[in-house]
Amino acid sequence: MGLFDRIRDALLGADETRVEEHMVRGFAVVVENSRPDIETAVVLQRLDDALGLIATHQPWRFAHLRRDVDRFWVVRYPCRGAFFPDTRTCMTELTFLARTDITAAPVASSILHEGMHARVHAMGVSPVSRDMAHEERICRRAELAFGQALPPELGAPVIERARASLLLDDADVAPAIDWAEAQRRQAAVDAAARK
Repeated sequence: MGLFDRIRDALLGADETRVEEHMVRGFAVVVENSRPDIETAVVLQRLDDALGLIATHQPWRFAHLRRDVDRFWVVRYPCRGAFFPDTRTCMTELTFLARTDITAAPVASSILHEGMHARVHAMGVSPVSRDMAHEERICRRAELAFGQALPPELGAPVIERARASLLLDDADVAPAIDWAEAQRRQAAVDAAARK
């Protein structure tokens, strides 16, 4: 059983998850769609749109993603995004990608954020000695710069979220997560969506 299988089983339990492999802008993408109300094609288009914004407005960051990330993993998860350094995988959350009430800019910003974690890892910063609050602020400053590079109507929500995050103290900018509670809340949302 691989890393993705163990993480999926721990987070999702035994359900009927559709697993598909795709290529998006040259990246291998594994989509584990556990939600019958979400179309995989919509999620893939949103990922393509988000990566397109990065490639267009900050091509050097897109080049960094190419060097630092081997694959994308789209899965139901109790946060918007994560970077798994052992497999150089950028996780982008399924329901966040499926949201059509927001533009692709916040999605791109989240991917860029995780790409900055990948960049820090690629630079050889030790996971043991990392200052996570400092690293989170590096990621948020990259999000802010990205938002400022976008047309104003796209960049405004990215800028607002990044600025608010940069004002947080260390404990809030890099909070300790109760993953069991996060999973419980996610399961309740998913159960309601299936009704």
